[in-house]
Amino acid sequence: MRKILIPTDFSDNALNAIKYALELFKYEISEFYIMHAYQDEIYADEALISRDKLDKVTKSVNNASVKKLETILKQIKEISPNPRHKHFIISSNSILVDEADRIVDKENIDIIVMGTRGETNDRKITFGSHTLQVLKYVQCPVLAIPENYKYTQPKHIMFPTNYLIPYKRRELKLLCEMAMPFRGEIDMVYISKSDKLSMRQEDNKAFVKNELCKNQINFITIKNKDITKTIFNYIESKKIDMLVMVNTRHSFLENILFQSTISKLSLHIEIPFLALQNIKRI
Repeated sequence: MRKILIPTDFSDNALNAIKYALELFKYEISEFYIMHAYQDEIYADEALISRDKLDKVTKSVNNASVKKLETILKQIKEISPNPRHKHFIISSNSILVDEADRIVDKENIDIIVMGTRGETNDRKITFGSHTLQVLKYVQCPVLAIPENYKYTQPKHIMFPTNYLIPYKRRELKLLCEMAMPFRGEIDMVYISKSDKLSMRQEDNKAFVKNELCKNQINFITIKNKDITKTIFNYIESKKIDMLVMVNTRHSFLENILFQSTISKLSLHIEIPFLALQNIKRI
C-alpha cells in the first residue's frame, strides 16, 4: 500500500498538487494524508496578539484549518471517488517541516507531494520557502508539482546522475512502481567531461539497472560541464514528463539547488520534480 503525505496551505497550487497525486496513484491502493500546519498563522502578526488572547486566536485558527481541510476532503471525493484510496486530514499547531517529519516517521510515508510554490506564489523563484525546507530537511522523497501544471502521465522520465552515491532500494522501487503503470521510460543521464566510470560508479549503475528492471531504462552519457543547462536542454528536446534527482552530498541536486539562495535560484522547473533522499541532514 502506498502512503502519501500532501501538505496544503489551501492555495490553488496546493490543490493542483493534490489533483496530480490522485491521478498519479489512481491504480494503487493508497492512503492520502492531507496536512495543514498552522502555527505560523497564529503568530503572523505578533503586534496584534497578546498572551491572554493566544488561546482564543489558536482555537480560531484551528477551527478554520479543520473546516478548510474538510472542504478539501469533499472536493477530493468529487474529483476522484476512487475505491482504492483512503483519505485522512491532519490539522496541526506546528510548523510545516516539523509536522511533515513527524507524520513521515509515524505513518511510514512513502512520498510527499506538494506544490512548488504556496500561497505567496512568488514568480521570481522556483521553490517557495516551505517547499525548499521540506526538500532539504524531511527524510522522504518529495514530488514537487509546478503551478498550473496539467496532469500528464509520466511516460518519459529524466534521471540525471553521477553514479557516485549508493541508491536506496526503497526509493528506486518507488520510482519503478510510479512509472510502471504508464509504461514509463527512464533515461539515466550521466553528465560529465569524461565517459569513463570508476568501479564504484559501475557498481552503483548496476544496482540501478537491477532495481529498475521492470522499466525500460536508457543509459545515456552527455559530455558537458554545464550540468544545469544540459538538464534543461534535455528536458526540452526529449519532451520529458518528470525530472528525478537525488538529494545528497556530491550530487547534481546538491550542487544546483542547495548551494543557491532562494532568491537566486536558477533551476526553473516546469515539470514535476521528484527529489529522492539519501542522507540524514542535521
